[in-house]
Amino acid sequence: MHKGFLIIAAVLGALAVTLGAFGAHKLKELVPPETVGTFQTGVTYQFYHTFALLAVGILFSQLPAGTSLLEWAGRCFIIGILLFSGSLYLLTMLKATETVGLSKIGIITPIGGLFFIAGWICLILALLKK
Repeated sequence: MHKGFLIIAAVLGALAVTLGAFGAHKLKELVPPETVGTFQTGVTYQFYHTFALLAVGILFSQLPAGTSLLEWAGRCFIIGILLFSGSLYLLTMLKATETVGLSKIGIITPIGGLFFIAGWICLILALLKK
């Protein structure tokens, strides 16, 4: 198993639960409903890819032939969470604080999505390589 990926997945999972609870209970007092939806999308995708990262960590010991691809899959999932979900959290914070001038930060979100796709492709290739 890849202990580092498993630890990071556990931390990201705990963070997703915390952020999800914040989004469900407190955030709606601070921002409009569509912004809560944006935040919730970040939490949802963080959860999906936290589970993907857990799978990568577990598969690491089962697929020695595909370890390089699995390593890249894990890295891509982590980067995707940071860019995709992180940018949505940042956009929500900017909306909540009524900060202007940083609305272009949303361009980072699709880049994070591309990392998610790359992670899934690496995972597929690692599985096919066995």
